[in-house]
Amino acid sequence: MPIIKKASRRFNPARTLVIGFLAIIVIGTVLLCLPISSKSREFTPLFDCLFTATSASCVTGFAILDTYTHWSLFGQIVIGVLIQIGGLGFVTIITFFNIAMGKKLGYRTLKNAAGDFVESSFEGGRRIFISIMKYSLIIELSGAAILAVVFVPRYGIYGAWMGIFMSIAAFCNAGFDLTGMEGEFTSLQTFQNNPAVLITLALLTIVGGLGFIVWENFLNIRTRKKLSLHSQTVLIMTGILIVLGTVFFLIAEGRNPGTMGDMPFWEKLLNSFFCSVTTRCSGFENIKTSNMTEFSQLGSVLLMFIGAAPGSTGGGIKVTTLAVIIMTVVSYIRNKNDVELFRHKIDKLIIYRTVVISVLSMLAVAVCFAALYFSMPEEAGAGAVQCLFDAVSAFSTTGWSAGTLRIAGLAGRILMIFTMFIGRVGPVSLVMSLVMNSQKRKNIVVPDGQILIG
Repeated sequence: MPIIKKASRRFNPARTLVIGFLAIIVIGTVLLCLPISSKSREFTPLFDCLFTATSASCVTGFAILDTYTHWSLFGQIVIGVLIQIGGLGFVTIITFFNIAMGKKLGYRTLKNAAGDFVESSFEGGRRIFISIMKYSLIIELSGAAILAVVFVPRYGIYGAWMGIFMSIAAFCNAGFDLTGMEGEFTSLQTFQNNPAVLITLALLTIVGGLGFIVWENFLNIRTRKKLSLHSQTVLIMTGILIVLGTVFFLIAEGRNPGTMGDMPFWEKLLNSFFCSVTTRCSGFENIKTSNMTEFSQLGSVLLMFIGAAPGSTGGGIKVTTLAVIIMTVVSYIRNKNDVELFRHKIDKLIIYRTVVISVLSMLAVAVCFAALYFSMPEEAGAGAVQCLFDAVSAFSTTGWSAGTLRIAGLAGRILMIFTMFIGRVGPVSLVMSLVMNSQKRKNIVVPDGQILIG
């Protein structure tokens, strides 16, 4: 009797990633709605909980309710857990617990988990997942210990929890904070002259924004003897952007009395460095963003749109995407047939992906910007620059706000939720998750065509 094999269902890692994040957001929303999650012990409006759960899971940091003054300790723990899961990635967390319980992981499961932070390839197996969890915990606890030294003398035993929460938020590139006792939504403005807090949070943000693949490369540098092309690109681009961002904010805001104008030079330098780091990744507000000049806000838009590294806890189009765009332009100007980066030829599929990511990202920002701009009350006084600032901040999961978030209409806030979600899972992953499974079609030879461009 012949054996009839069932047609295997094609595996879609992108769809699993999207569904996983949606499930986390729904669970977080339900938990935050409970009376135990608020300090008033009353139910929090559903939409506010949905917005907060999305912001935490997508490691953005937008808050329409102050994290300290509104949420109870239980609610803060829920937000902290959502940030941790969102930062490390849903599938990575699930894979780690499967390993911890001794369950066997097949190639399909590992490939799915890898799809959360390695978009184009998978190497390392279960070893890399264990390393991610182990070193994430070590880094976060180290940051929490340093922050506790500052917070505990100032806030008592609650300062220890503040250190843990804000260390997780910084490492996962989410701008949530628990400094609301200094004033609602003040974030780190009361710590502008505290190097221990700002430098610690900045370093946590940078490490989280480098990406897990760079970590893995460093951990195995003795055996590999050199850094990979990806790691070299990430480190160089990150260093350049931090330096350029620091100089930019020092010049643009150094004389602004609403932000850094009254600070001594060393404090201006410290806060400019912190702005440069947090703008691309975490979104902690050490200066009042709404008081920034429009020139600074436009510069911040560019830094936020670039974001962190692939496979990291940060968002944006990624620093490697920017590097490929730059080198594509350079190669064309130098009349080269191939795009080269550090004496390596870049595959054309990567260039195509770069174009797709850039176009889809700009489209997501444009839609969110339009929704914000046209949903603003006439008396609000928010301009196009401020709406663009918040739209890019939502997509890049940065969490900085120029003031439009709390006065935006319902349509604008709903679009911001979708934009944060798209920014976290990635526009390409979202599109791929919506594509129906189909068998690979054979390549069809088509004639060459010529069109004029430019």
